[in-house]
Amino acid sequence: MTKAQCRFCKTDLKHSFVDLGMSPLSNSYLKAEQLNQSEKFYPLHTYVCSKCLLIQLEEFESPDHIFSDYAYFSSYSNSWLKHCQQYTNLMIEKFSLSQSSQVIEIASNDGYLLQYFHNQQIPVLGIEPAVNVAKVAIAKGINTTVKFFGVATAQELVSQAQQADLLLGNNVLAHVPDINDFVAGMQIALKPDGVITMEFPHLLQLINQNQFDTIYHEHFSYLSLIAVSQIFAAHDLTIFDVEELPTHGGSLRIYAKHHDNHQLTISDRLIALQEKEKDAGLDQVQTYLKFSEQVIASKHKLLSFLIDIKRSGKTIVGYGAPAKGNTLLNYCGIRGDFLDYTCDRSPHKQGLFLPGTHIPIYAPEQIQVTKPDYVLILPWNLKEEIQEQLAYIRQWDGKFIVPIPEVEVLE
Repeated sequence: MTKAQCRFCKTDLKHSFVDLGMSPLSNSYLKAEQLNQSEKFYPLHTYVCSKCLLIQLEEFESPDHIFSDYAYFSSYSNSWLKHCQQYTNLMIEKFSLSQSSQVIEIASNDGYLLQYFHNQQIPVLGIEPAVNVAKVAIAKGINTTVKFFGVATAQELVSQAQQADLLLGNNVLAHVPDINDFVAGMQIALKPDGVITMEFPHLLQLINQNQFDTIYHEHFSYLSLIAVSQIFAAHDLTIFDVEELPTHGGSLRIYAKHHDNHQLTISDRLIALQEKEKDAGLDQVQTYLKFSEQVIASKHKLLSFLIDIKRSGKTIVGYGAPAKGNTLLNYCGIRGDFLDYTCDRSPHKQGLFLPGTHIPIYAPEQIQVTKPDYVLILPWNLKEEIQEQLAYIRQWDGKFIVPIPEVEVLE
């Protein structure tokens, strides 16, 4: 058997980070007629590279298969839209963006973010590989190209005299199997004095907050500032600033520039976060080898908790049908014998079934019909928003459960 190699530095991968067993693609939702058909399951086993310390999965399915028809639409979270509107205002002010600027977003989804730049008459271009999602953005008037991003797409943009003053990507850097081609493409697509911002879940939070459910096949990499800095530097890009954000359970927003752009200087925030990661041991392989123990312990605690509830005759339903929820449910073996159903605001998921577990997905109104005793919040990063939306369950003494970082009941 050929050894897997690091997707960045090509070192053989020898060290396991965590093995979550076999799992289906987490956004491969099923129709009723597919329930009796076979499903593909793939190893969900992450490794740490001993040289560059990039955490990663092996590639089992192509990006074309995973992303060309995608179930995730970004516009169904109010708190996320608010975050994007605040980002837009910050970027316009911070970098003096105007009607003569060009904003390009990679993996622009349904226009959830670019709409805010567009509303302020700033030229935008979205690059989105999922045809079904891009159609929604185009219908909003967002200029969108249906392509995967990399060197070839970047060169095409340059040939059309399109380079970015602001080149951005939210929760996409972890989704690319060929991270070298992706970052090299950004270097090409960025104007000489332009700025890149990328947001992604922070590996330090994944470890500290036990966020193992954010591991799924659509996420090829799990990113620290240490690893990302090396990748960008290899492609003549310098990270000069960083922000720690609360989104997605704790994310980073990095700011990058061309190496030879001396107008933008290294921030104190960047230096402080570099030290924070080193203090946490993220510069040592041994730190990563301990993670699987806490994941196994969390699985046992969650299952024991749910078993006790079911033995007492209580009912449990889920809220949300996120990719992270599918990792959690499949790894822990939580199926219809635990959850009667789950709900999701996205009409694109309603009427379908979760991959692997085959739990049905309804509209949120189903909760008012069945009045469950407990609601398990699968997108735990949105727990405050969901508690507010479902505050009415307290009318029948309903309670919320969050599974991460540890199982907890919210009164």
